[in-house]
Amino acid sequence: MVANRVYIGIDYGERRIGLAKSDPTGLIASPLKTIAVKSINRAIDEIVSLIEQTGAAGVVIGYPISLSGGDKGESCRKVDRFIERFRKRYEGPMYKIDERFSSAEAENMIHRHNKKIGQDKSRVDRIAAAIILQKFLDERKQAN
Repeated sequence: MVANRVYIGIDYGERRIGLAKSDPTGLIASPLKTIAVKSINRAIDEIVSLIEQTGAAGVVIGYPISLSGGDKGESCRKVDRFIERFRKRYEGPMYKIDERFSSAEAENMIHRHNKKIGQDKSRVDRIAAAIILQKFLDERKQAN
């Protein structure tokens, strides 16, 4: 039997958290859902529940490294604070992936399909999470 290689991708935002999930082979990422953050603890509960339901092998979190390179901006510090709280509920493997341009890439993808974003920013978050997760899966595949 092949081990479950489902991974959950997270595009963290203070108002919305985009989630994606890979297929069981760990090759293809798909947008899953967007959580509207009313309470960070409730959002974390929902993510942990999803991890448990899918038996995920790990979590991939988008990390907004600054364009200038090495220094961590305020966005990185916000993600670090989220990770710190998330770690209190989830002890499994967690990977940070450079998420620069993932939201812009998600918006471009939506526009290429002749769709408008309008008020549905949550679609961008889900797709950005899938882009982040797919980058991780591709890098993992190349390393093997």
